[in-house]
Amino acid sequence: MSTVAKAVSLLEILGSGAPETALADLARRACFDKATTRRLLVSLIAHGLVEQDETTRLYRLGAGIARLALMREAQFPFLRIAAPVVEALAAATGETVHLSEYSKRGLITVHVVESAKANRVSVQLGDVLPMHATASGIAFLAFSEERIREAILAGPLPAFTPHTIGDAGTLAEHIAAARARGHSTGSQGYEEGVLSVAAPILGADGFAIGTIAVAAPRVRVHTGDIERHGAGVAVAARDISERLFGGLPGRKRA
Repeated sequence: MSTVAKAVSLLEILGSGAPETALADLARRACFDKATTRRLLVSLIAHGLVEQDETTRLYRLGAGIARLALMREAQFPFLRIAAPVVEALAAATGETVHLSEYSKRGLITVHVVESAKANRVSVQLGDVLPMHATASGIAFLAFSEERIREAILAGPLPAFTPHTIGDAGTLAEHIAAARARGHSTGSQGYEEGVLSVAAPILGADGFAIGTIAVAAPRVRVHTGDIERHGAGVAVAARDISERLFGGLPGRKRA
């Protein structure tokens, strides 16, 4: 693992769980020795990406992370543009709505509005969604570049529940169906008892850059709800694309 990868892994650990973490716990969770962990932390502190409390000596994410996020958002305001659409869809459906953006690391959850209902689906910010096991992933693959789609179809396709799609042929059928109707439906592929619908957010070139999804407890969702949520995510995804790029991109079918 490169030095950069090690440093990033520490940032990811600090970004999950407790707000502050001790050196020993960081080293244990990262599977690094203490000396390596301390050296990486010193470098991250120097760049403002990590801070250490002078009293407790615990480590936390630094303000530099927010600065980088703001710089990125200024260049490509994906979250600022999409967040009001996510919130409106959550209000309209009464269910959890989550927004994901694609990077080389995968489809990453960047915004979540959870349902106010006691029985609801919880989605964590920063979650990397498995492409083959989620409605979001299948919606993305339906409008992704061929090289991305082929890489996922080549496997592996690990099982998360007894309902996870486990073979390339079935996955290809789901992708084709999502491409035909403009949104996908996923039932219990990633988490038992959860049903989701998702639609791709298209870039200027017509390929997916992310997804918006509605997730609800399966016991509460009926056929009419699936159709209504599917139409809702499709409209929301088009709205975000239009706001970002000033017009609806062409839907490529690579």
